[in-house]
Amino acid sequence: MNKSAGSSHREVDVVEMIPALRSFARRFYPNTSDADDLVQDTLLRALANIDKFQVGTSLKSWLFTIMRNTFCTRYGRSKREFVGIEECAALHRAVNAPQEWAVRVQEFHRALAALPEHYRDAFETVLMHGESYEAAAGRYDCPVGTIKSRVNRARVAILKSLGEDGAGGTMGIH
Repeated sequence: MNKSAGSSHREVDVVEMIPALRSFARRFYPNTSDADDLVQDTLLRALANIDKFQVGTSLKSWLFTIMRNTFCTRYGRSKREFVGIEECAALHRAVNAPQEWAVRVQEFHRALAALPEHYRDAFETVLMHGESYEAAAGRYDCPVGTIKSRVNRARVAILKSLGEDGAGGTMGIH
């Protein structure tokens, strides 16, 4: 048997191992497309080096070793490079000017002051002073559910006043 005939027989054996390679690749990547990319890279490396396969040894083990090494190489490389726009954008994120925050704080205080007193008191007690709903209910002599409702309605009203999208469909406050 000549070398090319033995080599082509091994190439057929490699192709028959694709289902096992896909299954093994899923241990490295839960994402199907990433696993398929790993299988493809493994097959390319295996077929390029098919002449280095030692007859009499396990083809499956040889392919799995190539896959593991390919994954380790990819993993090491991925730790050294940024991929995608998100990572680049995160490095150059703009910082808001302090004047803008000062204006937003003033807008917040105006929105808070515009609330009816019982909503403002509940909001300040729970969210600004950090008291529990139960403690606030005891302070204002009302059920806990009433405090929760007041805080939520105050939050939505403030968000709407600030031009933010609050919880849609919430009742207005009176």
